[in-house]
Amino acid sequence: MSVSPTADGQLKRGINLWGVISLGLGTAVGVSIFSAIAPATQLAGPGMLLSVLVAALPMYLIAVSYAFLGSAVPVSGASFVWPSRFLHPTLGFFIAWMRIIANMGAMVVLALVLVRYVSMVMPLPTKPTMFGILVLSLLANLFGVSVAARAQTLMMGFLIVLFAIFVIWGGNTAFQPQALTPLFPHGMSGVLTAAPLLMGLFFGIEAATEAGAEVSNSRRTIPLGIALAIGSATLLYGAVGLVALGILGADQLGSSEAPILDAAQQFMGPLAKPVIVGAAVVAIGTSLNAIFTLFSRSLFAMAEAGVLPAPLARIHPRWNVPHIALLTVFGIGCVGLLLPMELTFLFLAVNIPNLVKYGSICVAAARVTNHHPELYQSAHFRPSRPVMLTFAYTGAVCAAGLIFIGIEADWRPYALLIGWGCVGAVYYWATRRKH
Repeated sequence: MSVSPTADGQLKRGINLWGVISLGLGTAVGVSIFSAIAPATQLAGPGMLLSVLVAALPMYLIAVSYAFLGSAVPVSGASFVWPSRFLHPTLGFFIAWMRIIANMGAMVVLALVLVRYVSMVMPLPTKPTMFGILVLSLLANLFGVSVAARAQTLMMGFLIVLFAIFVIWGGNTAFQPQALTPLFPHGMSGVLTAAPLLMGLFFGIEAATEAGAEVSNSRRTIPLGIALAIGSATLLYGAVGLVALGILGADQLGSSEAPILDAAQQFMGPLAKPVIVGAAVVAIGTSLNAIFTLFSRSLFAMAEAGVLPAPLARIHPRWNVPHIALLTVFGIGCVGLLLPMELTFLFLAVNIPNLVKYGSICVAAARVTNHHPELYQSAHFRPSRPVMLTFAYTGAVCAAGLIFIGIEADWRPYALLIGWGCVGAVYYWATRRKH
């Protein structure tokens, strides 16, 4: 991982192409792959494989806007900076403010599921172990972005090896093609119904844009890295889902509580548990490491803009990281240990602000395309204006539609976010009045 020299007090450009891919792929490949394919198979049967592609479509649309803006205006804390600059400062503040809850929920989900998987091998106390996991993530990020990015790349490489073992070994020894028939037992309606369950597989694929100012040759690296990350994620999910279906069949896979583990046990025997638990730990660890890196950059950007306390924008003179922001992220994660340990509640608290963020970034991309010709021309990745506008507005519509899907599942995260938004409104009004 190369690190470009910079003056003291500046963020270092320590993330190369592989770091961008690892941040995006590592953020997306977390909890969902170990849990979501079972209920999706129950709804769609083997057609779940097509549901993966349907679920990927909104993120492909949204990824175009991220790749365009990342190559035109690479900044750290992009989800705050881009809406603030190209839409309205108040909107940028509220998007970043609501994502404090989203990131808190994400840290809790990842730490909780990681503890549950490790407890399959050795029993562990839940909350003390979750606290220890947060401490390790903090330490990995305090000593420089290149250290965090290198750890991310190593973990991602190890995870790909483990999934490759699953796909190649299982595909060669236990795969039964007849298990894939009938391919669409519930018709196309089943395929479409299952798609929302799988959209979480791709959330976070754009993660490296949050550290854009720390990406080497960012105008080229960011769009290329996003494209490779989302393409790799689609291939990974498709291959793992295909092998799991071919081994267990749709009925058994659909009713499984640990689908990847149950499939692996058919051909790995006793080796399955440590291998799959290891894969889960690494997958979740990469996601948690990425959240620490990227959430801290969002807080850093907000502090630089004057909408959060100035100490959050301090950079450590030796490690060149926003150390106060990182410690704040750690503190927020610790407060999150007080949230309900219910995955449906936590997933919705994570997904709703992320979808608002995605929609706003798409609209910001459209505005840059229409009203900032100098930035449009400077972008290394720039589809033609009609194509860019089509992708941007379609992505925004998809994000807006998805926000309302989860209301019937659990209303409490919506209430939590509305309450947190009211707190943000009071804080924003008070700070603006003071200035």
